[in-house]
Amino acid sequence: MDRTDKQLCRLRVNGDERTCAVTPSTTLLEALRYELGLTGTKQGCDKGDCGACTVVVDGHAVLSCISLALAYDGGPGVLTVEGLAAAGVPHPLQDALDETGGAQCGFCTPGVLMSAWALLTRDPAPGRDAIRAALAGNLCRCTGYTKIYEAVERAAAVLRERGTAAAGAGTP
Repeated sequence: MDRTDKQLCRLRVNGDERTCAVTPSTTLLEALRYELGLTGTKQGCDKGDCGACTVVVDGHAVLSCISLALAYDGGPGVLTVEGLAAAGVPHPLQDALDETGGAQCGFCTPGVLMSAWALLTRDPAPGRDAIRAALAGNLCRCTGYTKIYEAVERAAAVLRERGTAAAGAGTP
């Protein structure tokens, strides 16, 4: 098969089955942004260094810029930042980033949200060191990280108080 030949790729994204045409070298990031129109996932470094492209697959943060779309064909669900809000109501992580000033320019925010969501699904009461480790792959040039860490702590407390998991509207 010629590398320019496209083939259908079936992705379960934010709880919905979606189909797009991709080449074997199309990344998950490219499929999400340019084929499916989900532009919340940001295209930053294109080499897995910045974390702006982070999505969640099977509860784990995944760098979509270095993951091939066809690896997820018919496979596990992908959760993007668009899937966090439920019925138009922001997720507690989104509210907390706003309330603490943890989002400045916003470029890193989707990746930070997804890495934090993955952390809170496996650890509903993470300490600062666990938060720092979970977000280590998300680079931010604006905030100095303290406000982001505070936002994750605040969101974790809200979720525990509500007795709910970190789930979003389109949880895979």
